[in-house]
Amino acid sequence: MVDRRFGSALRQIIAILCLSGWVMFLTGCLLITGEQTTVSLQGSAANILTTFVSAEGADEYRVPALPPNTEVQAIVFLSVESGDVQLDLIQPDGAVSFVLASRPGAQVTRSGPIRSDDQGQIRYRLTARNARNGEVQIFLLP
Repeated sequence: MVDRRFGSALRQIIAILCLSGWVMFLTGCLLITGEQTTVSLQGSAANILTTFVSAEGADEYRVPALPPNTEVQAIVFLSVESGDVQLDLIQPDGAVSFVLASRPGAQVTRSGPIRSDDQGQIRYRLTARNARNGEVQIFLLP
């Protein structure tokens, strides 16, 4: 009788641990629907535009946009109809250059310097909570 209860309890504990692991895995992902991204390059300048219908979670993007090790001025526009979106612009060494948080129903803007990495990529992280009908635009200017 004790063995049967122990086996049942053990199965429940294993199920809870598996479910917890799955939840932890999903919290590191950005679930995004209706995403459309375009990247327009011209010399040492770039325009990155992403629109989406809905988004939840977090993910990091790497966009090959510039010549390697190039410092530029980044101008970021962020808008969302509802929910929350945050964009972290990340330097090649992993330091955050700046953070921009959305305000539902309004467009917010921020600018600052950013450097491309050895492969000419720009890194940014998007974090979204219940976000609907959003747009992120990043201009990279010499």
